[in-house]
Amino acid sequence: VQLQASGGGLVKAGGSLRLSCAASGSTFRLSDIGWYRQAPGKQRELVAGITAGGTTKYADSVKGRFTISRENAKNTVYLQMNSLNPEDTAVYFCNALLFGGLQSYWGQGTLVTVSS
Repeated sequence: VQLQASGGGLVKAGGSLRLSCAASGSTFRLSDIGWYRQAPGKQRELVAGITAGGTTKYADSVKGRFTISRENAKNTVYLQMNSLNPEDTAVYFCNALLFGGLQSYWGQGTLVTVSS
């Protein structure tokens, strides 16, 4: 599985962005997908995840603002980010887990910068 993250950019506080994670391979629909972020000097953290069956979970810091969704026909997972604030500034990565986590794949990351 190869992952390509896109959609990052510079946005003002209160604005929105939609990130996309496009995957290659026929096993995408079987994978659990997570969006992670890493801010300068901080550890990478899970922002949102969606299972192959469509169950979602969110970090407390983004609940009510971010929405993760998947479109298996396009091999793509989206992260809709609303009400962005400067604390959301980070490089965002997508990750795919297969076979209960025995296989893990990472995309290259996309930078999100939120100005105050």
